Amino acid sequence: MLFTTSSLSYANTAFAATPETGSITSTETITETSSVAKVNSVLISNNSPIQTKWSTGETLGKNPSVYFHAWGGDPQINSYIQWLAKRVKQEYNIDLQHVKLTDTSEAVSRVLAEKSANNHQQGQVDLVWINGENFASMAKYQLLAQGWVAQLPNFWLTNPKENEAMTRDFGLPTQGMEAPWGQASLTFYYTPSINVNKPKSTYQDSIRHAPKNISQLLTWAEQNPGRFTYPKPPDFLSLSFLKYALITLNQHQPAPVKSGLYQAVTKQSQATLLPILWTFLDKLHPYLWHQGRYFVASGTALQRLVGDGEINLGFTFSAAQVPAAVERYNLPQNTRSFVMQDGSLSNIHFIAIPYNAANSDAAKVVANFMLSVEAQAKKQQAKIWGDSTVLDVSQLSQQEQLLFSIEQQHPSALPVSSKITALSEPHPSWSILLTREWLKRYGAQ
Repeated sequence: MLFTTSSLSYANTAFAATPETGSITSTETITETSSVAKVNSVLISNNSPIQTKWSTGETLGKNPSVYFHAWGGDPQINSYIQWLAKRVKQEYNIDLQHVKLTDTSEAVSRVLAEKSANNHQQGQVDLVWINGENFASMAKYQLLAQGWVAQLPNFWLTNPKENEAMTRDFGLPTQGMEAPWGQASLTFYYTPSINVNKPKSTYQDSIRHAPKNISQLLTWAEQNPGRFTYPKPPDFLSLSFLKYALITLNQHQPAPVKSGLYQAVTKQSQATLLPILWTFLDKLHPYLWHQGRYFVASGTALQRLVGDGEINLGFTFSAAQVPAAVERYNLPQNTRSFVMQDGSLSNIHFIAIPYNAANSDAAKVVANFMLSVEAQAKKQQAKIWGDSTVLDVSQLSQQEQLLFSIEQQHPSALPVSSKITALSEPHPSWSILLTREWLKRYGAQ
């Protein structure tokens, strides 16, 4: 099998893990172009543990299919996955099938059910898009293939030795069970009630009246009743908002107390860190859309409220979604994107192969292509998806770096100059706790 990117190729090469050291050795000639020399040096010298042998000469079978279970709620993302399917068909004759999920937990439940039924080799999930609590659940029940990520030539373009985030998911070590795919930050978008976007108005004029931090959000809601809301848990975007609020509301706490957010929940950390969130929400809810008596189910429904003019403020984890929605006339032309000054919840999302995947070898080939320069650059384009690359672009050749250059921005897009203070995701146990406790307090509404 030949691995390629737009300027990265491995020809006539077999990579095998040395059992004693776990390092990767090259057994045949490598054809190097551009960044290949850098990647090759890492492949040969890296001591990351490899548990299985991978030769690029492996037979994948005739027209292998890879069933990629991934959230299907965003047209841009779905379109990008269709492009991936076209490219892996062209390059490797692999049929990539997008199994669209409403919630990633559906894939987790399927693999768990297969394991319970002793289906250990013919699983229906070959590749899954996960992170956070879903990764924690699959790892806990030993539902994921291990040790395969370091075998991917393109994984080393993420520079994991210098970028620890590539091997940690919501603070948990990935241990070679999932490969990074992209990264994103919580982005707010705002539509002024009056048209301040005159020809000579600046970006700052456009967002002047939007809240810029968690305390301003409460004040803004009080001054603009009914013009903001957020989805109901366990929706991913809902939990993202709740975690953003939880972190920023506790920023005044001593470091040892705040560190509890990045560890498994305890009775003590719950008692110390949660009350301020409930106090904030109790104050906020009466000023939400429908006085906080009803909550939308998803980010799509939230965007629809902004598009229909029912509210003025929304948020998303896909910043490119905003200009795309404006172009489709789903959001007003004067919509503007911004990030909160007190921090933006940020995370990396991953792809994983279940332990019983029927087509795991082909899934690895697909995963490697998803980490290629070509696929990552395509994904980062705002008009395609706008999902930030996980590659260390500084390691690439100048020609490759140009593929990631910023194109002319849409007026509603998040400005490139935006200063993003990244807030790390809390331990996955906090998402479970927030969902349970929120539903106890507000779930009947």
